[in-house]
Amino acid sequence: MVQKLVLASNNAGKVREFQELLAPFHFQVIPQGDLGIPAAEEPHYTFIENALAKARHASAASGLPALADDSGICAHALNGKPGVLSARFAGEQGDDAANNQKLIRELKDKVDRGAHYVCALVFVNSADDPEPLIVQTRWYGQIIDKASGSNGFGYDPHFFLADQNCTAAELDPAQKNLISHRGQALRELILQLKARA
Repeated sequence: MVQKLVLASNNAGKVREFQELLAPFHFQVIPQGDLGIPAAEEPHYTFIENALAKARHASAASGLPALADDSGICAHALNGKPGVLSARFAGEQGDDAANNQKLIRELKDKVDRGAHYVCALVFVNSADDPEPLIVQTRWYGQIIDKASGSNGFGYDPHFFLADQNCTAAELDPAQKNLISHRGQALRELILQLKARA
């Protein structure tokens, strides 16, 4: 039986990844924008708090179970910036290119180019679910100046993976889903969902 699930995101890249990752588990992923649900406020300092706020907001507006992800990149030499502001690093009207340019500029004189992606996933059965399922994972790499690859989105073209000898944007989407922060988090969440069933 297919279960409807509202995804608390209108980010086309995230929607596509979640639809691919959840398809084998018989979830029909509906982006909140398809239901006319506006984006939730994200005023919090942590990925988990923002994801929880987004999940509760989408569930309250739709009456359906909701899944929210709050994710971003944390540069070690910048004390974790851009962090929860990853999508808005270059300003509210910024895009992926502007965000990447700002990150490269801020790391220009830094020796440490280490960074990690973070994905916080929250699943709620209802807006007032007292036991939300919460998962947070990390994916480690290095920030490189020159973009490479056309797959992925966000900071992927600048996120170099030494063990793969390529950027996240050069990975085949199926391979990325196996090893990425989002893929790791979703597999862990699926285990929790199965344990709860």
